[in-house]
Amino acid sequence: MDTSQYMQMFIEESEDNLQRLNENLLELENSPGDLNILNEIFRIAHTLKGMAGTMGFTKMQKLTHNAENILSELRTGEIKVSTELIDILFNSLDALENYVDEIIRTGSEGHEDYTHLIESLNEILEGKGQEAETQDKAAAAKEPISTGEITLPEAQKNVVREAQRQALNVYQIHISLSPNCVLKSARAFIIFRELESIGEIIHAVPPVEDIEDEKFDLDFDLVVVTSHMEDEIKDILMGVAEVDTVNISRVSVEDKVIESVDAAAPAIEEIHQEPDQDEKPKTQSKIRPVASKTVRVDIDRLDALMNLVSELIIVKTQLEGIGASEAEDISYGESIEYLERVTTSLHDAVMKVRMVPVEIVFNRFPRMIRDVSRDLGKEINLIMSGEETELDRTVIDEIGDPLIHLLRNAADHGLETTEERLAIGKTREGTIELKAYQDGNNVVIEVTDDGKGIDIEKIKQSAIEKNVVSREIASKMSEKEILDLLFRPSFTTTKEITNVSGRGVGLDVVKSKITNLGGHIEVETKLGKGSNFIVRLPLTLAIIQALMVQLGDETYAIPLSNIQNIEDIKVSDIQYVQNQEVILLRNEVIPIIRLHEILGVERQEDKETLMVVIVQKGDKQVGFVIDDLIGQQEIVIKSLGKYLSGIKMIAGATILGNGEVALILDINTLI
Repeated sequence: MDTSQYMQMFIEESEDNLQRLNENLLELENSPGDLNILNEIFRIAHTLKGMAGTMGFTKMQKLTHNAENILSELRTGEIKVSTELIDILFNSLDALENYVDEIIRTGSEGHEDYTHLIESLNEILEGKGQEAETQDKAAAAKEPISTGEITLPEAQKNVVREAQRQALNVYQIHISLSPNCVLKSARAFIIFRELESIGEIIHAVPPVEDIEDEKFDLDFDLVVVTSHMEDEIKDILMGVAEVDTVNISRVSVEDKVIESVDAAAPAIEEIHQEPDQDEKPKTQSKIRPVASKTVRVDIDRLDALMNLVSELIIVKTQLEGIGASEAEDISYGESIEYLERVTTSLHDAVMKVRMVPVEIVFNRFPRMIRDVSRDLGKEINLIMSGEETELDRTVIDEIGDPLIHLLRNAADHGLETTEERLAIGKTREGTIELKAYQDGNNVVIEVTDDGKGIDIEKIKQSAIEKNVVSREIASKMSEKEILDLLFRPSFTTTKEITNVSGRGVGLDVVKSKITNLGGHIEVETKLGKGSNFIVRLPLTLAIIQALMVQLGDETYAIPLSNIQNIEDIKVSDIQYVQNQEVILLRNEVIPIIRLHEILGVERQEDKETLMVVIVQKGDKQVGFVIDDLIGQQEIVIKSLGKYLSGIKMIAGATILGNGEVALILDINTLI
């Protein structure tokens, strides 16, 4: 069977299911008695196993099958949730993620069998002891329960009793497949999926693993708990291709007093039943909303669509230029306005398709912080907010690694040990807060900890010792300028400075990555109270509003989101501070940058008044001296290509209405 056409679907579904497993295992560790979470984990693992088996990934199927055995015993109460067990399940989850990564890279699951994990899982099963197995057999012998040819184990009988108590139906379903059925296991998988959508399968003959391995003829029996009636179930199953016959009979158990029935058997989920208005929920577990209908779109197709939108905007700009220079035709002007509305709406629609919530990045962090806290022996509480904030997909794909680095630094170097925190009167548990929110045309992501903070004086002293700055310059540096030293490569490669600052390792890489995305990073700190790393990112990297300016004979674009205001400044008002031209504007000292000198553009004749564009990055303001203003314009950002990609100060280029190319200034490197 050729499964290549289903490969992409398998990869996407597997990644979604693995992330859901990650989240639910974390919830299970915090709420070990929540059977709803256990049932959800079991269903996801079962789906993963079926998908892997259908695609022919036997190693992945085998590992998932062994993990599913443990989950099955957890559901029946034979095994209790423990930290060690959760660790093994997380390690198994990591192994499954490695399988999927290998499939993405090579198309195969590789040669790693993860035998040690399978042995660990089997040891847990064997550790139940023979006594429990003997008790089950003895109990089954005392109270046989016949459902045709099926004899249910004691744990499943308790499930049946619980279902009866909740007025749910329990059926034995005998299913016969068509003699012409080729892929029996695949057909059985579909049947299982259909039944699990309306109820819960509590027993199978032959066992589930035998059905999945096609170790059966054409018949098998299932015991199902559901709120649906026999006719409904039969209609659903007969709708599955290659199902020959379906026979359904009701299962019942004599109701009698059993000690701790609820503890011995998993609670039956109330599927497709509306609770009474006055009935209060039994658990406080997280209720997941029904997923909205979505369509997965290849990013290359979106890029192609974005390029078409870009060309439309360029044509619109050209038409605007013609209209301004030739004739003032009313109908022509109306057509231009209509074209502008269409291109703007199309642009907005495409951008909404490209926008995805930062939740898909944030979701991996609780597990990471759990592992880091165990490695460091620290108690860490991660608080996340703003997961619904949306960013361009291209930004989302790149922002994960920098955030991982910031969170690891906060956990490792920012937070004190438990003993240190207790000694200075803090809580045992350190807190790291990760939050995202939109601010104008930017998205802000903050990583805050309540740890020891950063010692400004130690950073300054280290910078002087390593000749990063002179003692004279260091004495005049502001706190923000000193903190900016942390993002220099010299601070990340020298061990001594890292030990003093406690923050150095890798921050230059973090800044470089964020800068390449058109964003910037800054840090705030208070000694003994904690630190806050603030990352600002553009909503999108494709189409922006810009101010077009003239420098000599050249046209340049400045992103509008960075511009504060435009001022006419008298040359006589310019002053010098440490050989730097500055102006005093509304009681603020603002440095002046002459773009002609930096960009190598010939200056026009000296004037008494200079036109200055005030731009802002974070809390830092700078004035750019220009020759003339052209106006505001929507521009399409085009890459400079691999040969010119290393040029600093230039973020890209755009095509003007007259066909000329204008360079886009990179505010992050100019300030």
